[in-house]
Amino acid sequence: MRKFIETIKNIFKIEDLRSRILYTLGILLIYRVGTFVVLPGIDPAQLSELKQQTADGILGLLDMFSGGAFANASIFALGIMPYISASIVVQLLGIMVPYFQRLQREGESGRRKINQITRYLTVVILVFQAPAYLRNLQVQLSETAFALQGAFWWVSSIIILTSGTMFVMWLGERITEKGIGNGISLIIMVGIIARLPFALFAEFFARLEQQQGGGLVMFIVEMVVLFLVFMGVILLVQGTRRIPVQYAKRIVGNKQYGGVRQYIPLKVNSAGVMPIIFAQALMFVPLTLSGFTDSEAMSGFAAAFSDFTGFWYNFTFAVLIILFTYFYTAVTINPTQMAEDMKRNGGFIPGVKPGKKTVEFLDTIMSRITLPGSLCLAVVAILPAFAMIAGVNAQFAQFYGGTSLLIMVGVTLDTLQQIESHLLMRHYDGLMKSGRIKGRSGGGVI
Repeated sequence: MRKFIETIKNIFKIEDLRSRILYTLGILLIYRVGTFVVLPGIDPAQLSELKQQTADGILGLLDMFSGGAFANASIFALGIMPYISASIVVQLLGIMVPYFQRLQREGESGRRKINQITRYLTVVILVFQAPAYLRNLQVQLSETAFALQGAFWWVSSIIILTSGTMFVMWLGERITEKGIGNGISLIIMVGIIARLPFALFAEFFARLEQQQGGGLVMFIVEMVVLFLVFMGVILLVQGTRRIPVQYAKRIVGNKQYGGVRQYIPLKVNSAGVMPIIFAQALMFVPLTLSGFTDSEAMSGFAAAFSDFTGFWYNFTFAVLIILFTYFYTAVTINPTQMAEDMKRNGGFIPGVKPGKKTVEFLDTIMSRITLPGSLCLAVVAILPAFAMIAGVNAQFAQFYGGTSLLIMVGVTLDTLQQIESHLLMRHYDGLMKSGRIKGRSGGGVI
């Protein structure tokens, strides 16, 4: 406790770090206030049906990402997810389209161009998502909830929702530039954390009122399980340590090894949380498309992929995560470039010839260690479904793994790592006594 208090004092002694933290908190406060500003023309007192709709299921997850703005019919109702979706599309284009590949190689100027294209694509996505959201409002709310009707309300609401998301994106960029941590990541995390106290108390009182099935004992068991899952997610987000060369040789079936203990720069979880973000963005697509049609087939398809505890939702989600893990690992790790860098810096893998043999060695290892990492991510992602089947409250079950817990852990570690870097640069002790904090092993949108 004394160490913690001393660290807090050191943080506020550094003027630049103190200013960045206060600036970040101020921006996040603006965002949280905006989530309660209801769209013009809608009666806030008649949103109970919408809140009930977002109590669980995939809409509940979407509401969590928006910090409750979705259920509040807020000007920030669509949150930051359209920008995430646009970023994913641009990253995919960077693999398949030569023009985007050329931009990626142009350094800072190319990065600015890519960011500009991402913003334009975000607006295009919003043009489709905003009408779908407004259509859902008309279905869920009674006619008396709307003080305005007609084309004017539709056009003005679409413009407001689009502007709201772009403003949230701008807030995130300001945090990244002048604050501490990744702004987009922090905005998503704040929305998730805002739901945690309500979900926790709801589960506690539900168990307290339960006459059979364990009551408070079951609540204690749930908290123990949650702690174990939380610790496991920390290890998964951080990734394992770099792989020792002798273990790598066992993976590829090469028993020859000699010399001192050496490592290669590969981890079991090189992709970080990005595969889950990619997969989750695709899982929202059926829900968006169903807002544009009254087809029974489309409605049934959307219903099947909106059921958190359903087999097809979780099976598809898990398969997408595994595929995206391989895809994102291949995008972020280039064995050829890695082998060239090792050769340029005078490094080598004992018993493996430099050049093509080293590339084949690294590629084989990467392919084989990615499978357990992808399976772990998939299991963590679908854990909330098993928690709900076991009787845990739907909102509280989201914190037993899934996208929400992974984002919380990953963003927290990254932010603490930045704070620790500021402390160490000023010759203060870090946040941890035993080693430095490790952030996420994979980069990306968030």
